[in-house]
Amino acid sequence: MSQPAQITDLTHRQVPSPAGRTHLVEQGEGPLVLLVHGFPESWYSWRHQLPVLAAAGYRAVAVDVRGYGRSSRPADPAAYRMLDLVEDQVAVVRALGARTAVIVGHDWGATIAAHAALLRPDVFRAVGLLSVPYAPPGGPRPGEVFAGMGGDEELYVSYFQEPGRVEAEIEPDVRGWLAGFYAAFSAGTMPAPDAPDPHFVGRGGTLRERFPVDRLPEWLGADDLDVYAGEFERTGLVGALNRYRNMDRDWADLADFHGRPVTQPSLFLGGSLDASTTWLAEAIRAYPTTLPGLLSSHVLDGCGHWIQQERPAEVNEILTDWLAALPT
Repeated sequence: MSQPAQITDLTHRQVPSPAGRTHLVEQGEGPLVLLVHGFPESWYSWRHQLPVLAAAGYRAVAVDVRGYGRSSRPADPAAYRMLDLVEDQVAVVRALGARTAVIVGHDWGATIAAHAALLRPDVFRAVGLLSVPYAPPGGPRPGEVFAGMGGDEELYVSYFQEPGRVEAEIEPDVRGWLAGFYAAFSAGTMPAPDAPDPHFVGRGGTLRERFPVDRLPEWLGADDLDVYAGEFERTGLVGALNRYRNMDRDWADLADFHGRPVTQPSLFLGGSLDASTTWLAEAIRAYPTTLPGLLSSHVLDGCGHWIQQERPAEVNEILTDWLAALPT
């Protein structure tokens, strides 16, 4: 079981960004390390990393991505395209008075971090990717790819596309839905290999039907779940889900970057039980071409998707070693 995070001495701030405002939490002094969360989380997913990075001599800053927490939630679904999310991160760096930063992301945050490095190498001098590997923009249109997966079932990404559809599933019990979603993709609580896959929805069904019942993963205490649930009960999940609803827009927006590698010094860290690692194994094998600056790559045996919360000690050691090895 993970040890309790030391989340004292944190500073909460609001800074201006293209979204309107970005909420961030920071700890420590030194070179800036920007931490970007995924779905459905918040800055709190980095609670185990903030004090460790601060103790190692870094200014660790975890943001609420637009649409989440105390950051702005634009009403226009198109406001959640990748270009806008990257510019939010640039705005945070500038608002904190820094010229450059290392950016580290998990899940959708890893994709945001990778594209921030791709689009703004003048700002982001190194990039760390947790759980979701980098694949250059391009290839077939994402909506067409996802629609063709699953056969008689529907991939969750496609299920999320229609506004209001999954929201209607979540809204009656936000806390319970989040608990099930976290458990479904955690080592120790994910469904057995022969059980219905929670990445898919049966025709006319719901994701929740495939979540574990009344089982919290070891990394998620009741107090931690209260933090996440409290935020999403207040804000709803529309802003968070709108990220999924912009993947085809991103494909068009990034046409000039199709096939481009990320050349800055990089890190990849995944879990062996995470579908983001196993389904995208080809992307990892392509790293000599797509991430030529890769300095460190690890797959933690027996780990699920929520890697920095499931295995904080190992992640912290790998992360601080990688940061120490970066050119200054």
